[in-house]
Amino acid sequence: MKSLKDPDTLLSKSLALVSLARIINVIITFCSVIVAFILCVPDLVLSNNYLVAALAAALTAAAGNIINDVFDKEADSINKPYKALPSGKVTVTAAVYLYITVLLASSIASYSINLTAFSIVILSNILLFLYSFGLKRIPFLGNIVISFLAGFVFIYGGLIAGDIKAAIIPAVFAFLINLSREGIKAIEDIPGDTIAGVITFPRKYGINFSKKIISAFLILLLVITFVPGIYGFYGIKYLVIITVIINPLLLYVIKSLNAKHHRLNLNKLSLILKLNMVIGLIAIFFGK
Repeated sequence: MKSLKDPDTLLSKSLALVSLARIINVIITFCSVIVAFILCVPDLVLSNNYLVAALAAALTAAAGNIINDVFDKEADSINKPYKALPSGKVTVTAAVYLYITVLLASSIASYSINLTAFSIVILSNILLFLYSFGLKRIPFLGNIVISFLAGFVFIYGGLIAGDIKAAIIPAVFAFLINLSREGIKAIEDIPGDTIAGVITFPRKYGINFSKKIISAFLILLLVITFVPGIYGFYGIKYLVIITVIINPLLLYVIKSLNAKHHRLNLNKLSLILKLNMVIGLIAIFFGK
């Protein structure tokens, strides 16, 4: 039997704790804020204050992911038993302590910037907790809240930089792609949500209707991605990336989503949309 002091055991438990934060999502949040700064003030020099502001947003995302996993433990035992909490790699107590630590870190980091950053981070932390605690049980409302916060990351960056106009377009893109992804994840999680008594949009209105709604959001996103390029907000590099990579992937997701219902397929589609978020950031960065 391995001791808790065993390096392998400590490493395994540390990695399991870190997995609760969903590092890829945290990195995307951090990069989104940085891109927002650059978009809103092109000649901006990224000082320590701006980097700390981005870190505060990333820590807020991490805290939201951790507390969500705590409240989702029962459903995840069916939907994703391999995750840190349902698998027993991390205890609920350890997860809560980590949540409080990250929550405090995000608050302290934002407070060191200014009152605007602090207020936004506090409000976001409250909304993320309320989402995990109960808003997610209200069909569609929970998805709207999470998608709004994903889009608001860019507005947050614009507010800290002092000009939000250039942040509006990526905020709309982020809102729509996250709303679509949340819908796909909700369909994927139906088995566990049924056991846990969570009434999500797909459980209340059906899988086929949910697919139609998600497809409508994705088609809307696909159409409006051309708007910034057509009207000259973003350059040719942006148009090339969305035409060659982003929109073909969106079309693939729409086609696959409506072709068949399979949980592994849904997981793949969710990952493709997450990848598209990253590629979208790159397209906007180089297009500007």
